[in-house]
Amino acid sequence: MDLTYWDVGQYQTSWAQSLRVLESEDDATSCLISSITDPANINFIFCWPLYRSGDNAHVQNSIIFLEDLAEEFDPSEPWRFMEPRSTVDEEGHEVSEWQTRISQIGRFGKMPSAE
Repeated sequence: MDLTYWDVGQYQTSWAQSLRVLESEDDATSCLISSITDPANINFIFCWPLYRSGDNAHVQNSIIFLEDLAEEFDPSEPWRFMEPRSTVDEEGHEVSEWQTRISQIGRFGKMPSAE
């Protein structure tokens, strides 16, 4: 996790907001930024897309390539830049993903901060 652009508190704030988005609808798409440097100086951001399906959430590991976006990346709303969930990549390989329950994500969001 890069701490040159965001500090721990900014990651925590972003994650809390992204988890609220995920909890808002039974078919929500969200995203946790796992590492970000200044978007003005880099062309990619590491993230974990979150795809809700009822009581379950599917989590993937991904990279947002800024040059491929139709608009300027807004780190305060990373979920807006997520592609629809796919379980295979462009070459037909299975995408690595794991699944958890929304109730477990809610428990995580209520954990005390590490500060």
